[in-house]
Amino acid sequence: MRTNRIYIKNAAMYALPADWKDRISPNSINTLADGEIFVFGSNLRGMHGGGAARVALDKFGAVWGQGVGLQGKCYAIPTMQGGVETIQPYVDEFIEFAKAHPEMRFLVTRIGCGIAGFKDSEIAPLFKDAVEVENICLPNTFWEVLANMIGDN
Repeated sequence: MRTNRIYIKNAAMYALPADWKDRISPNSINTLADGEIFVFGSNLRGMHGGGAARVALDKFGAVWGQGVGLQGKCYAIPTMQGGVETIQPYVDEFIEFAKAHPEMRFLVTRIGCGIAGFKDSEIAPLFKDAVEVENICLPNTFWEVLANMIGDN
């Protein structure tokens, strides 16, 4: 895979992929193509009452009472249980799931940046390991944060 910018962090090399602009999630997702999965922020109890979780429930098959993982044409990542550090394991689990399912294309919403109250600058770095996973699309704001993390090194 071609890459645009490279940086060194903890002696490992990271880069934004050349195709990152083709991997921007739409700001508003109302329909999904075959194989597309709506990725939304949830709470552990799966009470999908508002925000993207409500959209997932109403349109894409989210299951009331299921706060984590694949359900219908969507994938829940809990964001309401504490600080950013409590979200990271669920993001990591999601990334591993996406790697195991290359036949799916995951459209990540701005999880945690609505009702949960986090900033893009707090959540986007959790997805640094998703940068090289070709079937994960991220919000433009997350890509901007990740590009700023990379810098011009």
